[in-house]
Amino acid sequence: MKQSKILVFTGFCILILMIGLFLAITLGVTHIGISDVWDSIFNYSETLEHMLIRDVRIPRVLSVLFTGGILGVSGAMIQGVTRNPIAEPSLLGVNQGATLVIAIFYATGISINTGNTMVASLIGAIFSGVIVLSFLSKRTKSNSITKILLAGTAISTFFISLTTIIGLLSNQSQFIAFWVAGGFRNATWTDFKLVSTVGIFGLAIAMLLSKKINVLSLGDDVAISLGENPGKIRFLTFAVMIPMCAAAVAVGKNIAFVGLIVPQIVRKLFGEDYTKNIPLSFLLGAVLLVYSDIAARLFYNPYETPIGIFTALIGVPFFIALARKERG
Repeated sequence: MKQSKILVFTGFCILILMIGLFLAITLGVTHIGISDVWDSIFNYSETLEHMLIRDVRIPRVLSVLFTGGILGVSGAMIQGVTRNPIAEPSLLGVNQGATLVIAIFYATGISINTGNTMVASLIGAIFSGVIVLSFLSKRTKSNSITKILLAGTAISTFFISLTTIIGLLSNQSQFIAFWVAGGFRNATWTDFKLVSTVGIFGLAIAMLLSKKINVLSLGDDVAISLGENPGKIRFLTFAVMIPMCAAAVAVGKNIAFVGLIVPQIVRKLFGEDYTKNIPLSFLLGAVLLVYSDIAARLFYNPYETPIGIFTALIGVPFFIALARKERG
């Protein structure tokens, strides 16, 4: 029964994802017909419509798809190893650390492209990740998870404050504000190659870790009794998440709440089995972000609204409800 439920859910998500991809390609400031989409793929010519589809909209929507998948998987992993349902990738301060380093790049006049952005994201991700991972270096104690959560929150707030100051001093406030809110306005095929490569490898490694995350989600005592090392599992999980989140930030900028919402929904539907939850979180994360990106493009057409506004509109009430439930 459960297996059929998973198949139905997977089929439904794939269907609405395909619809979302089609809508993302055809809708926008310039509306594109079905025949133009078909011709741009199979009978390409250098017309405005074909170039718009091939060089702008397709790489953008594919970048959105993989970024959403990465955020969903990262959220599932971090909630599993911390056993905290309100944790998400920003727990590491990865998004905020990457944004801070990118702001420094802009302030110092370093050109911003996909390669430099990934380097900046990795620098910020590694720096903030090492700080949080230092809490895992000692033997796991009962309060270590709380310390990790508090450390991540403090780091995130501190990095965003520094980013704001740098933006004000360097007259880059408008750009940095858009970066903090997230978006795929300038996504290219290079961005897609980056996020898809990291996303595929990250998903594969996450699946290899999924059984260990299952054990750890039962509690440290249970994991130890089964011969597992909780600290090592958390370290490996966080180490995998760092490049995944860095790639997501490099392409989609600072997008919050996807990693919070998606794993919660999947876990409510299918339980605590992360061998199932991780790939399903990838799929549902892709769906959520594709439709959020469509809303970001159409809400204030012809101007683009930061995608983070729409994920926050869903995520903030979701977070408050979860926090109240945990408190109760």
